[in-house]
Amino acid sequence: MSALETNTSGEISVDTTDAPRYTRRETLLTMAGVLLVMLLASLDQTIVSTAMPHIISEFNGLDRYTWVTTAYLLTSTVMIPIYGKLSDLFGRKSIFLVGVVLFLVGSAICGMAQSMNQLILFRAFQGLGAAALMPIAIAVIGDLFPPRERGKWQGLTGGVFGLSSIVGPAAGGWITENANWRWVFYVNLPVGIAALLVLIFLMPSLRRKVTNVSIDYLGAALLIVGTVPLMLGFTWAGTQYAWLSIQTIALFGLSLVGFVTFFAYEAYLERNGKQPIIDPSLFKNNIFTISIAIAMITSMAMFGAIYFLPLFAQGILGISATNSGLLLSPMMLSLIAASVLSGLLVSRTGKYKIIAIVGMVISVIGASLLLRLNVNSGANDLWVSMVVMGFGIGCGMSLYTLIVQNALPDRIGQATSALTFFRQIGGTIALSAMGSVMTSAYQPAFRSAVPASVKQFATTVQERYHKDVLGIFDNPNILLSKDTQEKILHSFQQFPGGTKIYDQILEAVKVGLSQGIHNVFIFSVCFMVAGLLMVFFLKEIPLRSGRGKVNADSVTEGVNDGSESFSPAIMH
Repeated sequence: MSALETNTSGEISVDTTDAPRYTRRETLLTMAGVLLVMLLASLDQTIVSTAMPHIISEFNGLDRYTWVTTAYLLTSTVMIPIYGKLSDLFGRKSIFLVGVVLFLVGSAICGMAQSMNQLILFRAFQGLGAAALMPIAIAVIGDLFPPRERGKWQGLTGGVFGLSSIVGPAAGGWITENANWRWVFYVNLPVGIAALLVLIFLMPSLRRKVTNVSIDYLGAALLIVGTVPLMLGFTWAGTQYAWLSIQTIALFGLSLVGFVTFFAYEAYLERNGKQPIIDPSLFKNNIFTISIAIAMITSMAMFGAIYFLPLFAQGILGISATNSGLLLSPMMLSLIAASVLSGLLVSRTGKYKIIAIVGMVISVIGASLLLRLNVNSGANDLWVSMVVMGFGIGCGMSLYTLIVQNALPDRIGQATSALTFFRQIGGTIALSAMGSVMTSAYQPAFRSAVPASVKQFATTVQERYHKDVLGIFDNPNILLSKDTQEKILHSFQQFPGGTKIYDQILEAVKVGLSQGIHNVFIFSVCFMVAGLLMVFFLKEIPLRSGRGKVNADSVTEGVNDGSESFSPAIMH
């Protein structure tokens, strides 16, 4: 891979002398394996979310609904920079293979899970492998192709995401309804094994000439100490513990200590010429810092929409798992189309700020449309909201990667991996926090929506038979299981007017769940508005095509005072 160096005259030069060259056959076959791995990773993300309502219904785990994904994101996020270091030390191929094997083993044991806690644990293990898939795939593309050629290959990877966004939800819904939810994990195995064989036998080693590379083990440990309590705090606050309880405060306090110690240690490594996981000096660049904040906030809003929309579709609109999965396809296709279009516009105009502003405005509109959804909404209302929000989010999907690379041409690798890391952190925090918001809002909204006559009926049953009728519905899992609904309906039919009473309670359950998800969407709107405000503070450095040389001082000037200068935009 090309290296950027600053010479004594203040110019940033690209050193390609140590970049290995591969035959066309090696390149194409390696890309086939890379695309299979990317398909594997992207399919897993889309297929599992569609099956989650059935999984939580079987395991009675609504209170841990978001943790199935949070655990996966947590382990994969922490491991991203570690795998990047290891691939520099031992070559892309060996670490790529380790990641695929871990991911496949994780998929197999997820399918064997017998409880919600087991599934969460196994998804965390699966995330250890997933962390190597996307980042190293992107690095491999950087190894194989010079910057001018990477665009068309990134277009292919966009096609892979488009395919998975259509096939994944439909496949997840079909598998859930016609086979068993466990097969949403087992389906990874044939695709993964095919990719594994291609990588083992056809992929070159992609070894790089690297010196003085060290792994920041202590930094990784401190990062875990900061991240895990933060996730636990957001997940348990408002459900198991009060927000101001000693347990919640202790978790957030430990997280704060962990992150402060982590960044202090990383700064120490940077001052002593060593290689930290995240170089604190990156944050001295205001373009990088603002881009990180916007990307992180956008990720938080996006996770809130994508993860809770299938729950809304199945639980409130009564849409089947298959059709609720298909509902995500327009949003994802809109997102991909916007991502491609914004990339083309940036390449053509050399300007990115106006595109970032337009994207955030559309995102705010889309998120605001989600607030209109309620128990009386139809599928078309949901579809329109998703398409608009997807297009807005798509405008910034690859845009902020380009922006930070353009602002830090001599540290593209560090800047890109840091952006990915904080994006993942934002998504993980959002899932935990929004899950707490939803479950905290459900029960009071449900109880409030129950008619007075039904409450009187419940009181009578409680006094005569010592049965808590409304307590059965304190968990809205009932909306996700037709079998459970039929059993409860049968028990209600033993009472005079029982069917009508049951229907009234079920409607109150929908109102409660709708309110919980509505509160989640409020957070999404707030995140998007905050992101829009931040975009106006984003400075713009005109983009430069080509790989030649660029004066380092001009880059610094453009970052610090907003003056126009040229710097290379190198996609990684």
